[in-house]
Amino acid sequence: MSNDNNTIIPDDIISTINDFKRSKNGSMISIHGKEYATVAHRIAVVRRNLGAKLQILTEIISVDKDTVVMKASGLIGGKVVATGHAEEKRTASRINQTSALENCESSAVGRMLAMLGITNDQIASAEEVTAAIEQQDKKIQNALTELNAVSHAGGYKEWISKNKVFLSDLKNNNPMTYQNFMEKFTSVKSTLQQKGVIQ
Repeated sequence: MSNDNNTIIPDDIISTINDFKRSKNGSMISIHGKEYATVAHRIAVVRRNLGAKLQILTEIISVDKDTVVMKASGLIGGKVVATGHAEEKRTASRINQTSALENCESSAVGRMLAMLGITNDQIASAEEVTAAIEQQDKKIQNALTELNAVSHAGGYKEWISKNKVFLSDLKNNNPMTYQNFMEKFTSVKSTLQQKGVIQ
């Protein structure tokens, strides 16, 4: 690897890509049978290999009450070597209601790193795929809608019984979506407990 922080030789990026491919065991998230890297893992590998040589700049392209669009650029020696863009809707998830900008920035950085070659053949990050699945999966949305409508302990028990297999499958097939779902479930359960519907 080159020692100069302002220049990079092709071997620097190649060895970073190779390190990423070697280090992906245990660091990947399986979603519907495909392996996806998290943005955090991509950043960790890049920093371990390139340190400050790769400057990551993020820029807000547009922001309004509904949508955030960002661009991430990766520069080495002042020259752009990769870019990535992302868009987040504030209504896409509960987290986006308060953190759409942060999620958008992470997605843009993850896409930029994928364009640099820090990928396992999947440009999208685990976080992006999980968010897309949550939005598209009507079963997840229906389960949450039905849970929100529970008004008595019997209805809660019925909901648990009805969704037991679904939750097990979700946990096995998409652990990140399951984790996000369980955060929502815990919030609804807490509300039901506060209202005295369940104990």
